[in-house]
Amino acid sequence: MIEKKILEAAAKGIKQLYHQEIGPDKIGIEKTKKNIKGDFTLLIFPFAKFSRKSPETTAHEIGEFILESLSEIKEYNVIKGFLNISLKTDFWLDFISENAFRQEYGFHTLRMDSPVLIEYSSPNTNKPLHLGHIRNNLLGFSLSEIARANGRNVIKINLINDRGIHICKSMLAYQKWGANETPDSSGLKGDHLVGKYYVLFDQQNKMEIKDLMEKGLTEDEAAKQAPLILEAQEILRKWEARDKDIIQLWKTMNAWVYEGFRETYQSLGVDFDKIYYESETYLLGKKLVISGLEKGVLVRKEDGSIWADLREDGLDEKLLLRSDGTSVYMTQDLGSAQLRYTEYHPSEMIYVVGNEQNYHFDVLKRVLKKLNKGYADHIFHLSYGMVELPHGKMKSREGTVVDADDLIGEMIATAESTTRELGKANEFTEDEAKKLFRAIGLGALKYFILKVDPKKNMLFDPVESIDFNGNTGPFIQYTFARIQSLLKKGMDTGFSFQSFKVDDIFLLDQEKNLIKIIYQFPAIINEAWAELSPAVIANYSYELAKEYNQFYQEVPVLKEEEDRKIIFRLALSSFTGQVIQNAMKLLGIDVPEKM
Repeated sequence: MIEKKILEAAAKGIKQLYHQEIGPDKIGIEKTKKNIKGDFTLLIFPFAKFSRKSPETTAHEIGEFILESLSEIKEYNVIKGFLNISLKTDFWLDFISENAFRQEYGFHTLRMDSPVLIEYSSPNTNKPLHLGHIRNNLLGFSLSEIARANGRNVIKINLINDRGIHICKSMLAYQKWGANETPDSSGLKGDHLVGKYYVLFDQQNKMEIKDLMEKGLTEDEAAKQAPLILEAQEILRKWEARDKDIIQLWKTMNAWVYEGFRETYQSLGVDFDKIYYESETYLLGKKLVISGLEKGVLVRKEDGSIWADLREDGLDEKLLLRSDGTSVYMTQDLGSAQLRYTEYHPSEMIYVVGNEQNYHFDVLKRVLKKLNKGYADHIFHLSYGMVELPHGKMKSREGTVVDADDLIGEMIATAESTTRELGKANEFTEDEAKKLFRAIGLGALKYFILKVDPKKNMLFDPVESIDFNGNTGPFIQYTFARIQSLLKKGMDTGFSFQSFKVDDIFLLDQEKNLIKIIYQFPAIINEAWAELSPAVIANYSYELAKEYNQFYQEVPVLKEEEDRKIIFRLALSSFTGQVIQNAMKLLGIDVPEKM
């Protein structure tokens, strides 16, 4: 990258001019602002102390050194302590010539070294996926694609929480009120059916708690003594004892849920390389806990429960095994971490989990360190913010949680109504139109969620997300389709832009601005992985699409008089479309050829 050469030349200049050793990474470089002449800007203020001259004079001296050192540099100018460097036109034309038809432009070659494990989704088998899961899945899948684009060997992991008290609640409710209902007999997806009984348990349990409180118990006492919760706890004990009937019911209900999850994942376009089940990892976690107890790094209390004392670390005590010997979430997370390390020896283990679990992952790493597990330092919790919908919109059947399937269906329906209203589907067959509506609806959903910094909470507005103007998925999709239409017209007119030449091409500002944004794409992919943020890719895609539309409006392509300029602009358009497609692929978004 030319930025690296500029920084190295600047560092060399500082050493020769002022006898100071400065690493290239200590020099600030950024794109020159649009209203200022230049391609890259160096911040020179910090080095005036070495030259003992004004920032302006220092910038001129460093600029002159860089100009003499690099053949790619055309000129420079100085504004106060900012050194603005302009590259020769040949640099940009050579870049286009070398890269315009590289389908994998921006992507690094895959390195088969120690893998990066990225866990996302991680649902419970007691209810369907919801809006929070959508953000989780989209973030995890996109980060995996970004990691691979950076050449990393990635293993996409889903840990299904298929055991525990929450699962037993659904099972108990089904035992009591299910009447042998099945997904086929009810017409419900399996995850929705099981979720119905989880909600029913909650409703009945609250009624029992209320009755006990009316008899004089405190809310905490009533919650612990309610008959339903005691029965659910007994089912959990029977499950861990491998009771035949309980295990059979558990397998049956989980199978319904897995099929429901599979359909939702397929709709979202996400997948996994490896699926773990909590029911297969919690026993390893229990062994680790017992081992830690034997080594004296964990403690057993009078009731027989086992805890990690983290008070010296500024935390509190953490339960790892209950007094009845049953496991908690932390138990299985210990086992899962150990199992993954044993299987893959990963360089990193990234957990995509909401910010309400910040404390949980802090504890997980500290407990693993107590157990002398060196891989604890390679665990990273990608803590993302909550996502909500505008008040009153798209509430689920339960009235509190937005169901993922409902949201996906609503997005596709909104895409259809908006697209038909704008007349953008008039020339499509019914099957083509259905594919288009799905691509637009899911593209709008994915883009609107992924364009927000993962660490931030966000408000998702389904209608706003399908605006064909502005920072939305459909706007970028439409830009790609516009480019494909232009290329087709060019080819139909007889212009073979694949064999373009850049000899004696004079770049207009609009062309150069577009090329400069395309040039940034590899660095953008690096930045997105360094920050673990698909938002970097999303907002870059919007900037590129916006710049192309300005170029398209202001610069004639097929109406240009000179054939060589037509061919060059078609090649530039093709390159732009390829980068848009590559960028959107990293977000898991399809770009239709026609819109």
